[in-house]
Amino acid sequence: MPYRPTERTEARRTQTRDKIVRAALELVARGGYREAQVAAVARRAQVATGTVYRHFPSKADLLTEVFRVASQHEVDAVAQAGGTTAQDRIAAAVETFACRALQGRRLAWALLAEPVDPAVEAERLQFRRAYADVFARTIADGVEDGQLPPQDPAFTATALVGAIGEALVGPLSPTTHPTDADANALVARLIAFCLRSTTDQELSPDVHRRAA
Repeated sequence: MPYRPTERTEARRTQTRDKIVRAALELVARGGYREAQVAAVARRAQVATGTVYRHFPSKADLLTEVFRVASQHEVDAVAQAGGTTAQDRIAAAVETFACRALQGRRLAWALLAEPVDPAVEAERLQFRRAYADVFARTIADGVEDGQLPPQDPAFTATALVGAIGEALVGPLSPTTHPTDADANALVARLIAFCLRSTTDQELSPDVHRRAA
């Protein structure tokens, strides 16, 4: 009779797997993917190296899952940014995207730009698409409601995600060693840029306060 894992066994397995992913994510956030060697992940998770490989056949499999978990968390945070108008929702999404990236610059670099294994790069493409989809939905709603001028939401959203990523972690980004004032100014400039790119309207009072 084939072995069937009990609920308790499955729960322990899931708990161990999650602990390994959390440990790897902490290492990536601290020093990038090179920091997340399997032996280092095992030590941080307080499991044997063989246990890591039982859950993830290769380092690429582990890092792909780490990327998937981390990127979904970031996309969800941006998607939940609210506002009463399309303009305010765009500003809130940009602010959330930028502030989270500036608060965790090493993780942002890992998610957006660090050279990675092809399997992780495939996840990165999905991550960028998910970000673009968040902006595209807001822009499409704004165009439909007459709050934004006619435009191609998917194209505009793709351009915004590329511009934001480049400004935050690209080689030309001014965020190498930013002060708090520098970071606040960069967020304000990004919000203004994205609003100018999507609408010919002036900033609302709420957006002015957010950008200040």
